Amino acid sequence: MNYLHKLAAAQKRNNSWLCIGLDPDPARLPLPTMQWDEPVLPFNKAIVDATADLVCAYKPNLGFYLQWGAAGIIALERTIAYIPDDIPVILDCKTGDIGHTQAAWGAGLFDVWQVDAVTVNPFVGAEAIVPMVGERPERAVYVLARTSNPGAAKFQGDLQNETGLSSAVLRSRWEVQGTVGYVVGATYPHELAVARRLAPQSPFLVPGIGAQGGDLDAAVRHGPDAIAGPLISASRSIIYASAGADFDKAAPADA
Repeated sequence: MNYLHKLAAAQKRNNSWLCIGLDPDPARLPLPTMQWDEPVLPFNKAIVDATADLVCAYKPNLGFYLQWGAAGIIALERTIAYIPDDIPVILDCKTGDIGHTQAAWGAGLFDVWQVDAVTVNPFVGAEAIVPMVGERPERAVYVLARTSNPGAAKFQGDLQNETGLSSAVLRSRWEVQGTVGYVVGATYPHELAVARRLAPQSPFLVPGIGAQGGDLDAAVRHGPDAIAGPLISASRSIIYASAGADFDKAAPADA
């Protein structure tokens, strides 16, 4: 099953466009999890168990695991394996290298870890995308088009007026077998409509909902593509809904 059909099936089954970011921050993990010598995996398992019937995807961010060292990478690998097979896993790593290096990223993330999609930085051009999904029809990449951070416009340009890097990325067409979607932040709601006009058939990953204050209404109106709804991503507002022993029970209430 290719990525988009797997995503659409998960969205239909759970009636959800929610993608939960699994981002284990050592400064924010609930105190009860510190009873474990290595708390990342049991924390993630508890969140997955509590929310698997409410989401359409999970999105672990590589950076949050690197700060735990080797134990964090092991926890990430085991988290990916623990997530139910019928729920897509998007690894947020924003890789963007070229040639053999980018091919190595693809081999590790797709062929070894078996994630369904990754985020990619397009600054180097097609060389960042083709080694990943050029010959992987069942996998996907989400290309950074308009990120949700306040400083996005400095280099990404004026998407509202369709000038600059963001608009160039959204206009690009990639000769690949896999799926290419775009990251478009909900913190710039007026630009979501422009992004959808420039990439009318592409899947969107929409970060910025929740703690960043993104516009959910704009994400719902402009996010869907021809096959599936958008990935509306939230993490901190859900996984850290409680700092107590009920953290896993609190997560579904905020989902």
